[in-house]
Amino acid sequence: MSGGRPPGYPQRDDPVAAKPLPVPTPTSQPYWDGLARHELCLQHCDACDAWVYYPRHRCPACLSDRLSWNTVDAAGTVYTFTVARRPTAPPFADEVPQIIAVVALGVGAHVTTTLVDVAPEDVRIGMPVTGVFDAQGDGVTLLRFRPA
Repeated sequence: MSGGRPPGYPQRDDPVAAKPLPVPTPTSQPYWDGLARHELCLQHCDACDAWVYYPRHRCPACLSDRLSWNTVDAAGTVYTFTVARRPTAPPFADEVPQIIAVVALGVGAHVTTTLVDVAPEDVRIGMPVTGVFDAQGDGVTLLRFRPA
């Protein structure tokens, strides 16, 4: 670890250039692998038919451990959003204004994300959006959304 920070986190000597990146866990690895293939893979509960996001060991609806991974359409609608006009942290200074949103997918799951390729004043609740697979350094791909 350079600078004493965990992998994926900005080093103290360059707080803007290095953005924190997710560190996949054994539970979340299939999600990140799917994004790297430009696919949105979510867990589905085979006991109660619920879609599960974020990745976890048990279904939050029924507590079953019968979860399978399935590819779903990376399209949905803006459920809610906010516009951060100040950096949420120093590494994100180049993304201001940042549109942080929750997108309701067609299968019913809600994902937290950022919206791209749209002006803050043009975002509306219920706006159709489609997934954007944003490859970062270190082999991590992030899921963002843009207007459909």
